Amino acid sequence: MSPDQQLDRKTFERVRGLIHQRAGIALGDSKQAMVQGRLAKRLRALRVDSLPSYLDQLDGNPQSDEWQHFTNALTTNLTAFFRESHHFEHLAQQLRLAKGQDLFRIWCSASSTGEEPWSIAMVVDEVGQQGPRKVEIMATDIDTQVLQTAAQGIYQLERIEGLSVARRQRFFLKGQGPKLGRCRVRPALLKRVQFQQLNLLSGRWPIEAPLDVVFCRNVMIYFEKASQRDLVRRFAALLKPGGHLYVGHSESQFHCEDVLDLVERTTYRRRAP
Repeated sequence: MSPDQQLDRKTFERVRGLIHQRAGIALGDSKQAMVQGRLAKRLRALRVDSLPSYLDQLDGNPQSDEWQHFTNALTTNLTAFFRESHHFEHLAQQLRLAKGQDLFRIWCSASSTGEEPWSIAMVVDEVGQQGPRKVEIMATDIDTQVLQTAAQGIYQLERIEGLSVARRQRFFLKGQGPKLGRCRVRPALLKRVQFQQLNLLSGRWPIEAPLDVVFCRNVMIYFEKASQRDLVRRFAALLKPGGHLYVGHSESQFHCEDVLDLVERTTYRRRAP
C-alpha cells in the first residue's frame, strides 16, 4: 500500500463518522487495520490515489452508487448454518404450537450470506403439516453483495459439513463437473424465502406487522446502545403479542422490560399490551 493509501488516525475517524451516519455501524478502535485493508481494495478498483480523495468523492455525491460499495466493504458477515442452534429448536416448538394458524410470519433481519434464513426454511420444512398452514420468511441485509449470495443459495461443500447427512441430502444438491466442490439449496427450499435490501437504521421499514418471529442476531453489537434500544422497540412494535425476538449471544440489556420478557437464553417474548 502506498503512503497516500495509509489510514492515519484522522482519516480513520472520518471513515467512522461516515459509516455511522450512513449505516449506524459503530467501528471500534481495533478496526483500523481492517478498514485500511478493505478500503484499499476500493481504491485499487477505482484507481483513486488516496483515501482522503476517495472520501471526498463520497462526501461530494450523496447519491453515488459507491456508497453501497463503501458500506459493503465495512460490513462484517460472519455466519453459519444453525448457528446458536437453541433458537431453531425454539422456533420449531413455536411452529408446532401454531398448528392450523393461517399465516406465520418470520423476519430474518440480518441475513448475511443466507445461512440463517436457509436454516429457518429447513426448520419450517421439517415441521411441515405439524405447523401453520402457510409460513412467510422475509430476509434482509444492508449489504447487497451478501444478499446476492444468499438468494442464489450456492455454497462450498465445507459450509454444510456441520449439517446432518439427512439435512444435506434433503435440502442441498451437490455440484457436478465444473461445479464440483459446491452445493446449492434445492429449488423447493429456494421458493420459501424472499430477500430484499434493508438498512435497519432507516426511518421506515418495508415490513408490515404483525410478525410471529424476528431474528436479529449478532448485528446489534455493532450499534451504539441507544440505537440498540430503539431497534428492539421497533421490533417489538411489529411482533404480535406472544411473538418472539431472537438476538445474539453477546446482545442483552436492552432495558425494554415493559414490552419484552426474557423467556430463554437470548430469546424474548412480546408482552400483551
